[in-house]
Amino acid sequence: MGSNSFGEIFVITTYGESHGAGIGVVIDGCPSGIPIDLDFIADELRRRKPGQNRFVTERNEDDLPQITSGIFEGKTTGAPIHIFIKNQDQKPKDYENLQNLFRPSHADFTYQKKYGIRDFAGGGRSSARVTASWVAAGAVAKLLLKKIGVEIIAYVSQIGDISIPENIKIDTELIESDPLRCPDSETSHKMQHLLNLLKEDGDTIGGIITCHIENLPVGLGNPVFHKLHADLGKAILSINACKGFELGSGFSGVAMRGSEHNDAIECIDDRIRTKTNFSGGVQGGISNGMPVYFRAAFKPVSSIKMNQDTIDTDGKAINFSIEGRHDPCVVPRAVPIVEAMAALVVVDHWLMAKGSQFQ
Repeated sequence: MGSNSFGEIFVITTYGESHGAGIGVVIDGCPSGIPIDLDFIADELRRRKPGQNRFVTERNEDDLPQITSGIFEGKTTGAPIHIFIKNQDQKPKDYENLQNLFRPSHADFTYQKKYGIRDFAGGGRSSARVTASWVAAGAVAKLLLKKIGVEIIAYVSQIGDISIPENIKIDTELIESDPLRCPDSETSHKMQHLLNLLKEDGDTIGGIITCHIENLPVGLGNPVFHKLHADLGKAILSINACKGFELGSGFSGVAMRGSEHNDAIECIDDRIRTKTNFSGGVQGGISNGMPVYFRAAFKPVSSIKMNQDTIDTDGKAINFSIEGRHDPCVVPRAVPIVEAMAALVVVDHWLMAKGSQFQ
């Protein structure tokens, strides 16, 4: 199986399955001299882990990172960094009744056809459980970005048809205090009511995460391939259940005229910026110094506690229901994953421009 690595210079390679002994990541190409805050990495994993509140899966995982290489006296050495996360609440027996059937909208059928074998326990390698290692690697990338003043903030802006009103000023301090990571309490309460109804029905729903990248320097990205926004799109669309990515004005920009959409350029106090930011901070594939912002759409969680029609591995039609522990909506726990993948892309592009030794 290929495609377990991501990045050009700051390269991560992940391993492990949903209900195996554990999951982990090897980070290669990280500059030397970066102070590593293990508590920060653990806190990032805490934001993603299951069992946080009644709106996420009840699976009980501590998700404590174990760093076994690449760090000396609290700083990166430039050698590969290995982070291991133990699976302590794996329950593969919960999935034994699924081993001979294909769950609708899961990777079961495609995985079986591609490899001729699949780990039916929670989806194995295709499970969102493996994204914990992405968050661990993204936390290391965030620590580097902090040193250069770049900040990445994501939040839940929509669940189902309930979204934050456009005229609401976002207070980022409210994100982590809200169970859904929605920075508007009134909108969050409506979302929570919807999720409570869905949990009673055994159903699920999708949502949207908005992400802002602040203080990004001018000049990251390339004008042909490896456009900054193209690499961000690839990273975000690699996240389980993500079905859509839009930068800046995105799809809504098609209804605007060029005279409305063009970002006029101005110079204030010797700083060049644009009056508007419909471009989302990227022009010609290269960052222009304005905040980069994008939205990611996530489909409803495929595991629902309702009867469904499918076929078994012999092609016979059957009706079944899924047991186990699943999220009614993935977006609250996907917020730190979106931030992590964005951080990996930004660090990679920064290293392309700056080299491999942190100064």
